[in-house]
Amino acid sequence: MFWVTTKPFIDLTDPATLDPSAEKSNLINQLVTLALSGGLLLFGLTSPLRSTILQPRLLLVCLFVWFFFVSAISTYPDLALKRVVLAILTCINAAIFLILPRSDRQFAKLLGVAMLAALGLAYFGVTFIPNRAIHLATELREPMNAGFWRGQFAHKNEAAGVMVLTAFFGFYVYATWNKFLGVVLVVLATFFLMHTGGKTSSAALPAIVVLAWVFERWSWSRIPLSIGGVIAMNTVTIGSAISEPIRSLVSAVGVDPTFTNRTDIWRFAFSAITQRPLFGYGFQLFWQTDELVYSGGGVETWAVEAFNGHNAYLDTLLTTGIPGLVLTVLWLLVLPLRDLGKAEKTGNNPALTRLFLRIWLYGIYTACVESFFFLSGASIWFVLLVAVFGLRLQARASVVNETSKPTSYSAIHA
Repeated sequence: MFWVTTKPFIDLTDPATLDPSAEKSNLINQLVTLALSGGLLLFGLTSPLRSTILQPRLLLVCLFVWFFFVSAISTYPDLALKRVVLAILTCINAAIFLILPRSDRQFAKLLGVAMLAALGLAYFGVTFIPNRAIHLATELREPMNAGFWRGQFAHKNEAAGVMVLTAFFGFYVYATWNKFLGVVLVVLATFFLMHTGGKTSSAALPAIVVLAWVFERWSWSRIPLSIGGVIAMNTVTIGSAISEPIRSLVSAVGVDPTFTNRTDIWRFAFSAITQRPLFGYGFQLFWQTDELVYSGGGVETWAVEAFNGHNAYLDTLLTTGIPGLVLTVLWLLVLPLRDLGKAEKTGNNPALTRLFLRIWLYGIYTACVESFFFLSGASIWFVLLVAVFGLRLQARASVVNETSKPTSYSAIHA
């Protein structure tokens, strides 16, 4: 669903696609989401592994209770509360997704076939309907992206992120099931990625592979490279928007100090955060609200028209306040780091742990320049959830063979 979407190859020259008041979801998407969620819930509730779903439960309860609270006191409580429910449903679906396959080999087989089908659709688009699969100069928003491939997705950056994740799946398919198909997936995904114009994702693919290799071999480097790395990236990116010395330093090393015109958005968001640092503006609110879109937010900056803050950590702080950010960081950064160390000691399938590690690293770093945390329709967010839940399961289980009696749970149980 995430790789193909229920509305592929949308027309970006149609003004209706840019109308902030238009309904963001369509009937087909709603029906498919309900059907998939219902099927997953039924499977999860009847599975002997149901106790592993949505862990750590206490932390997640605290997190979403806070989201409910800040949404209830927001300007648009009905909209915010609805989005909290959808976010919870996405988390549940990602957790159950991991216990669907009967073995790690079947997991690799299903991933391989599904990724090949999604790549086939993407290449079909750029070959036979390029006006819907390649950005055009006549698009109403960001015509400067003309010529970049987007496949069945709405934007080149989303397509680029999906291709990076597809390459990671290809590495896993190579190690676990079929070497030839694994190579095909990596080659096709990398070639498509090179044509998306996604500079961050293109650099991230080899960088994350190397970073994961370092993680696996030198445990002392993990905290500096993960938590320290995220702090450093946010300091450089957001810092360039509010600090002239940091902006000059970034420019001096040859990096675009505006980070593709994101600094205006970050500066505006940071100013808004200082006004409501504790409770925020409500879950997934602030951007594209009537006050910003139609009144300009009372300030003269194009950033009021932004669809999001282009930084998941910043948007979490902006919409759910300091407690929301602290709980989110604890769940998505701190606990997976601990789970990784435990997973290595359990004797679990290292290829599966490596897959989750690569996805997790890519997710937490990409979140410094893209905003996708808790978005129910975001492909990167769903897969990041799978990796976070997967690392926790890997830390508390051991892989068993298919003929023996299971004595514990595994991320992909036999």
